[in-house]
Amino acid sequence: MTARIGGRCGFVLTNKVKTIVTPTIIPRSEHIISRSNISENAVKVLYRLKQAGYQAHLVGGGVRDLLLGREPKDFDVATDARPEDVRSIFRNCRLIGRRFRLAHVHFGREIIEVATFRGADSDGAEGKRKIENGMILRDNLYGSIEEDAKRRDFTVNALYYNIANFSVVDYARGMQDLKAGTLRLLGDPEERYREDPVRMLRAVRFAAKLGFSIDPACETPFSTLGQLLADVPTARLFEEVLKLFLGGSALQTFEKLRHYGLFGRLFPATEASLTREERDFPIIFVSRGMENTDTRVREEKSVTPAFLFSVLLWEPVRQLAAELQEDGTSPLQALQLAGDRVLSQQLEVVAIPRRFSTPMREIWNLQHRFEYRVGNRPHRLLAHPRFRAAYDFMLLRSESGESDPQLVAWWTRFQAVDSEERHRLTKPPKGRGRGRRRKPKRTDR
Repeated sequence: MTARIGGRCGFVLTNKVKTIVTPTIIPRSEHIISRSNISENAVKVLYRLKQAGYQAHLVGGGVRDLLLGREPKDFDVATDARPEDVRSIFRNCRLIGRRFRLAHVHFGREIIEVATFRGADSDGAEGKRKIENGMILRDNLYGSIEEDAKRRDFTVNALYYNIANFSVVDYARGMQDLKAGTLRLLGDPEERYREDPVRMLRAVRFAAKLGFSIDPACETPFSTLGQLLADVPTARLFEEVLKLFLGGSALQTFEKLRHYGLFGRLFPATEASLTREERDFPIIFVSRGMENTDTRVREEKSVTPAFLFSVLLWEPVRQLAAELQEDGTSPLQALQLAGDRVLSQQLEVVAIPRRFSTPMREIWNLQHRFEYRVGNRPHRLLAHPRFRAAYDFMLLRSESGESDPQLVAWWTRFQAVDSEERHRLTKPPKGRGRGRRRKPKRTDR
């Protein structure tokens, strides 16, 4: 009896014994990958592993992007060499990871990640693989390239570039899905999501980044299994959020996450605030912020996590601050209290390191200080270390219809003029100085 797993994937179970369908080999003449488009350091790693007698393949997103004619962000290597073997070959190597043991080969700022082929389940593997409630917590079970291909998440990521003969090895019909623009999981989607709920976020991220459609069988479980993200460590979700929104397709990712009901799993307070309307118009601040982030990424400008998270959490902060002001709290104190409360709740879902949460609070709190344009206050604000980030934040608020455009125009001009003109701009109008000194009353002795 033979049963096929995952629809079109290339693996079968025969009488419960794992076997592999013969892979498709795409020779060098039939694909567009060239070594000239691969990182020089990645090629060095591949050749040195091969020369040491090990199998060496480029794998994953690097192969996928090269086949799509895109420039890969990084290059990952898969091999039958154990992590300790890789470290013995490369002096510039460090072993990392507890959940998955990996070798990082350092070339200055570039790191080539080398992973040993992962194996399938087998007897006596309990000490190397740990699963709780269907979720993989530790997985250092090694195997063959065939088993490694089966353990990949999506078919388009299960393509291997073999340095031995420059061919592409396809175990899961990934080339067909690549040409069709379809994102498809290997294996049963529900089981794979339970193993690692972050795969749902990866599916959305890849679909937005590549412009692919998600296979219906893979997107259906989002609504019922999205709650599993609550079991993922908050520190890991922080890293995943950065990948979601700092890859150049933040707006599409944001829209897809909301469409699938996953955004609220990451930012529940923000999702609740976005369901409201103000003046019969939907709130567009976050969308503008994501669009601005994509623009900066395309222009190779920096985008700090502090600014990203300040945008993602601003709506619940602003709305809570408005409620506190209605109860008689001063504007600045209301912003501070609202920021603390919203941030405290968010940290229970996604960990935000203090080196980012502190600048976030400053960006929020400085918004109130932009209202003051007379006297020394504007000069002190201009010298503040977070001024530029807070100013950019105010620009977004203005573009979303929240902040006064005339206020933005004034601060834009205030930055551009010389010091003499700045003092003229901040000079109190006549009759509105600090007030005339009152003459002491004359008293007769």
